[in-house]
Amino acid sequence: MSAAKNVLFIMYDQLRFDYLSCAGHPYLKTPNFDRLAAKGVRFTNAYVQSPICGPSRMSCYTGRYVHSHGAAGNGYPLKIGERTLGDYLRDAGAECWLIGKTHMVADVEGMRRLGVPADSIIGARVSECGYDIWVREDGLVCIGPENPDEPIDSPYNDALIAKGYPAPNPWHVHANSGIDEAGNIASGWYLKNSRAAANIREEDSETPWLTDRAIEFLDSRGDAPWLCHLSFIKPHWPYIAPEPYASMFGPDKVVPPVRSDAERHNANPVFEAFMEMPEGRSFSRDEVRDTVVPAYMGLVAQCDAELGRLLDHLEATGRMQDTMIVLTSDHGDYLGDHWMGDKCLFHEPSVKVPLVIYDPSEAADKTRGTLCDALVEAIDLTPTFIEVLGGKVLKHVVEGRSLLPWLRGETPENWRTAVFSELDYGGLLPAERLDLLPSDAHLFMIFDGRFKMMHADGGFAPILFDLETDPRELTDLGTDPAHEETRQRLYEMLNRWARRYAQRTTVTDEALFAQRGTEADFGCLIGFWDESEVAPAVRPFFVGKPERDYR
Repeated sequence: MSAAKNVLFIMYDQLRFDYLSCAGHPYLKTPNFDRLAAKGVRFTNAYVQSPICGPSRMSCYTGRYVHSHGAAGNGYPLKIGERTLGDYLRDAGAECWLIGKTHMVADVEGMRRLGVPADSIIGARVSECGYDIWVREDGLVCIGPENPDEPIDSPYNDALIAKGYPAPNPWHVHANSGIDEAGNIASGWYLKNSRAAANIREEDSETPWLTDRAIEFLDSRGDAPWLCHLSFIKPHWPYIAPEPYASMFGPDKVVPPVRSDAERHNANPVFEAFMEMPEGRSFSRDEVRDTVVPAYMGLVAQCDAELGRLLDHLEATGRMQDTMIVLTSDHGDYLGDHWMGDKCLFHEPSVKVPLVIYDPSEAADKTRGTLCDALVEAIDLTPTFIEVLGGKVLKHVVEGRSLLPWLRGETPENWRTAVFSELDYGGLLPAERLDLLPSDAHLFMIFDGRFKMMHADGGFAPILFDLETDPRELTDLGTDPAHEETRQRLYEMLNRWARRYAQRTTVTDEALFAQRGTEADFGCLIGFWDESEVAPAVRPFFVGKPERDYR
């Protein structure tokens, strides 16, 4: 086996860490996730830097924490000056391609201000998070009262129309809706319809369609090294699957929710505000979970089957010999745990993600099929990919750390002792319920491997869990006097992390080391009494007689 020359970076949307059979799910079988885990390393403590799509992905693509890159919420543009994977990898001579979703919003105002045309190569890459586009499809082709006539920009929709599905929005009418008993559209947006079979041929649904595009990409590659970000849309809502996945699981295969009545009594106001969101109220009902979770499981099973098709192709074409493969997600899904739906807060089902990495290099042979319980962050993927493809990690910009040592059986020095995540919820309903200005609607998480603390700006008490004694995160110790020392220790770690110097992105550490004490070499003498205090090479530049005396 040779060293990795390429990277296939596969991301699923809203895939829980524990909905894989290799992670212990009692009913859901994922033989192809397990198959890759047997060839690589499965990281059991991987955390995203924000529990919602946009900011989580921007951290993955930049290697930076959320309040470093600033794209702190869905719909927040990524600033035009932020370096991305594409920038680093092209500098290293590698291609960087996208197939699927990024949830990235371009900094149109920044491009206008700097005179960067959107249709230029630079403008296109800035608009697409640094990727060259094989096909971009974010899914969620949404039409409502505020945008009833907005043109539909969806390559997937175009492909369905070309196959004979009726225009204008087969994404909704067919891929994400069923048919009710009266023959009407059973929209997948309504949770009650989640058990319906999507009105589409399975091979035309979103996950197989993106897999087809990935196989086309693989078959087109020559000798140039590449990274391909294959970013699937599912198992993100709408929760509706095509057959045979729609009827693969029933309510008898739904694991009980992780929640307790005690969580609702005297709940932290921030937690309570999130529990009261519509998705929280819905998923608190057993009827909803029994309807939706089987559909979610079916979508995961379809993701696994399509991964198998992709792995088979890689093996048949010899690409497994030189391609690192990474499987992960941008966040999880509460599915009714802790009286919540969707994501947003920092309980394990939301902020912890699956992460499997297969490295074909001989150096990784010793770790095949193993688990790694190190505290890992999604931003660690950026430096890992840069190193694999021969680039240089700019440590004054990239805040993650390469995972290559863990893949090769080594323990890096001074590995992190905590992971962090953030949420700007100024545009969400909980901020309104709590009567917060956007400047106060910020949440932070710190987890040191045992204690997890959630801090909310705005004067609220923290939320604290001891995952050693309470792994299900059911008992909030945020105001428990017995844990004051723990809270203070975590706050000191959080404050130290928040004070990190992350804005010096244009000058390297090496340049600052080289700069020390060199002012005189450039003719700038500060604080010297006479020539005896400067180097001999400097003195000739400050001697001689003037041609005239103007005094």
